[in-house]
Amino acid sequence: MGTKEKLIERFKKQPKDFTFDEMVKLLTGFGYVITNKGKTSGSRVRFINTVTMSIIDKHKPHPTNIVNESVMKDVYNKLKNNLLIE
Repeated sequence: MGTKEKLIERFKKQPKDFTFDEMVKLLTGFGYVITNKGKTSGSRVRFINTVTMSIIDKHKPHPTNIVNESVMKDVYNKLKNNLLIE
């Protein structure tokens, strides 16, 4: 099992210590590109899938780098609805 597959399996388990950096790696592995909305976007980032044109808008976690449980569930459902994960 390669690194991408291990990251996907880890994500599917919805761990409490999943980091934003891991989320970026996961989503870029599925073809998403990370952008922000400009100078006034604050901690908000946008992930855009260049193939499906699917958009995921989220805030960078702070003060820690750990992704919130509700964000994890939302991203999981978005990936599942786009048939990118089971």
